[in-house]
Amino acid sequence: MPPFLLTIIFFFLGGSFASASVPRRQLATRTIQNTTQPCAEVSASVASLFATGSPTTTPTVAAELAYDCLNSVPLHASQAQSLLDSLYPYILWQTTTSYLKNPPAEYVEKIQPAVDVYGELSQIATNISSGAYQSEYEFGFSVYKVFQTTHDGHFTYVPDIIGSFFTFGRPIPLVSVSEDGVSLPKPYVYADVLQASLANSSYTPSAITEIDGQNSTEYLLNLSEVGSLQDRDALWNNLFYNLAQVSLGSSGTTTGVFSGGGRGRWIYPGANTSLTFENGTTRTYPNFARVLVDFTGIENGDDLYDTYIAPEEVAATATATAMTTASIGNVTSVTSASASATSTTSTPAPGYPTPVIRQSNNLNGGYFLDGAEYSDVAVLSVPSFVGLDSAEQEFQFVNQQFIADALAANKTKLIIDVSANAGGTILQGYDLFKQLFPQYLPYGATRFRAHQGFNLIGEKFSEFSTQFPRELGLNDTVEGIISSVFDYQTDANITYQPFTSWPVKYGPHEYNGDNFTSIIRWNLSDPVSIVGGSDIVVTGYLNRTNFTTEPFARDNVIIVYDGYCASTCTIFSEFMRQQAGVKTIALGGRPQPGIIQAVGGVKGTNDYPWSYIKELVDQTFALANSSAETAYYNSSELGTYSNLPLDRGANVTLAVNARDGIRQGDTTETPLQFVYETADCRILYTPEMTVDVTAIWKTVADTVWNGKDACIAGSNDFYGNGTTTKRTEKVVKRAAWSRTQSGPDVEAMMQMLNETIVRNTNGQFGVGVSPLKRSIMSP
Repeated sequence: MPPFLLTIIFFFLGGSFASASVPRRQLATRTIQNTTQPCAEVSASVASLFATGSPTTTPTVAAELAYDCLNSVPLHASQAQSLLDSLYPYILWQTTTSYLKNPPAEYVEKIQPAVDVYGELSQIATNISSGAYQSEYEFGFSVYKVFQTTHDGHFTYVPDIIGSFFTFGRPIPLVSVSEDGVSLPKPYVYADVLQASLANSSYTPSAITEIDGQNSTEYLLNLSEVGSLQDRDALWNNLFYNLAQVSLGSSGTTTGVFSGGGRGRWIYPGANTSLTFENGTTRTYPNFARVLVDFTGIENGDDLYDTYIAPEEVAATATATAMTTASIGNVTSVTSASASATSTTSTPAPGYPTPVIRQSNNLNGGYFLDGAEYSDVAVLSVPSFVGLDSAEQEFQFVNQQFIADALAANKTKLIIDVSANAGGTILQGYDLFKQLFPQYLPYGATRFRAHQGFNLIGEKFSEFSTQFPRELGLNDTVEGIISSVFDYQTDANITYQPFTSWPVKYGPHEYNGDNFTSIIRWNLSDPVSIVGGSDIVVTGYLNRTNFTTEPFARDNVIIVYDGYCASTCTIFSEFMRQQAGVKTIALGGRPQPGIIQAVGGVKGTNDYPWSYIKELVDQTFALANSSAETAYYNSSELGTYSNLPLDRGANVTLAVNARDGIRQGDTTETPLQFVYETADCRILYTPEMTVDVTAIWKTVADTVWNGKDACIAGSNDFYGNGTTTKRTEKVVKRAAWSRTQSGPDVEAMMQMLNETIVRNTNGQFGVGVSPLKRSIMSP
């Protein structure tokens, strides 16, 4: 491990750590000066760690050395073109390509610019043929950026050259905080904030003014755009250390995009990081790369390509035509087979108080606040909607039991904190809504993109399903097919009635110059539909119809966001805001005045892994009734799918957004992904909020119910019971850098921060969730 990672970072105060190069430098062409091949240097550096098998810790090398190694891998033009061609069939499933190319004006003004996905891919093909790319890495990064710049966390393709060999990091997590909750936030080194939080500490941190010689705000705004979120304030928040993300362990974005968490791990940060502080000091530190594969015997870029990349030619229909009906597997078998059990050891949650109850991996938990003024307040923290099949029932139980515990303790007010929530199991979002507001039928309108391959799969699955009774207890093969969306009998239509045929369900219907299916809603009363969507029965249906009482009045519920809310979290949020009328508070945001959005992540309602799409195609071939039908499939879209993009993808979720979310009553059927919606109130992070999460919850409770006003934008006139609609009263400015006299063990948090920084951040959110159930933003 490099010496700089072994340094106890908290002793370098007032200018101790560093950052990276701005995103526009990432594809800068470099002339490698080393006389030794850089990949050979990597091999020599980590050889001893791999000599006895897989190392127990992830080896690291200098970031620049790893970058040089990647750039030394030569481009194989014909194979690059084959890979590019193999992506197109899977992209047909992405629902938003026409809207990305021609988005609503408000989206362009306030969210992100238009992206022509097919046009960008066509330009890459031109670049390949013209010899514009100097290396495999330059080609691979251009492919990765097409997907990333859509800012759709469901739409992900990471080529092997980008994500299989190295990930990058900086040893300096940052936070963005307002000293007093009123002044605009500034970036600080998180270790400095922790040091200043110690009781009796006399240390006062200095804000960062420059990163690598550039204005820190400008630099961080540019860097934030490498993230997967769509909203710019959410992207800003995601740069920084976040207690909710850290509580999820490797399932979250760890210490933030700036330090190499989440999407930041695939971005070369430059050789070094330099921070300049308001007090005039500057410090520079080397950045690092994690080595993900055994480099034994790798002497140059050619060796790396030949050993790990060189693809065998894959015929588009080879797998499909070799299938037989007897070989059909469960429709969810690929993902289910990789499911890992929920850990029985609780994941640490630094900065969180002792819970009343919590899920063993911190996916959700309930808390009571200390202090007489908060005696009637309960907090339900939901940083995930379950990324593991094995945790689904536990997650539902924690919500149910905490609500009961809160009522038994005479709690009448509820704060729901969805910070860091990237989604999870779709119907868990439905279930929590129904536990809180049992009187509502969740609307949840969705639709798929209509295209030939989708239609052929639906025709075949629907035909196959008619041979069997629609009931549980059939074999896995049949149950997997009849519970899928491709059986017309699954789901309900826009008026919550059954579909009468596949053509009625399929449509298509034209919007924004593209074709889409009819509106589809989950039929929560159908046990066959539910088994395809969750390992739980949704509250209010089947054997859980005894939940009829609203546990908290709407006016006593508030939702808190850090902007990261995505996927299933947005489904839950849509129910709570649009149907139940619950108000929202958004935290943080860019250092500028004004209100911000609450929901900043992907608002699609189902992501399909590419491996699952390939399995659907193979199953359709296997169900063919004749050689003529097989030949027809081969001549159709179904005949264009191959394993090549799966073989050439990094070991992360490669996915598309398969379903749009559509708001109730919207006759234009504009996907929620392209609908802008502000929070009711914006509260800035203060230093204590980054150390003690209860500081967030108490500020929220004070603002909503206790006659104070921490909203710097929006209003604290929640449900008509605010202190003032004219905002003449503001929360009293707190003394800057107030010391923590009680609450979290800050010294223990310092040690945990050290451990988190050196920990591998390649955890994959949502491992094991069935494609039918999942709506999870890729990390």
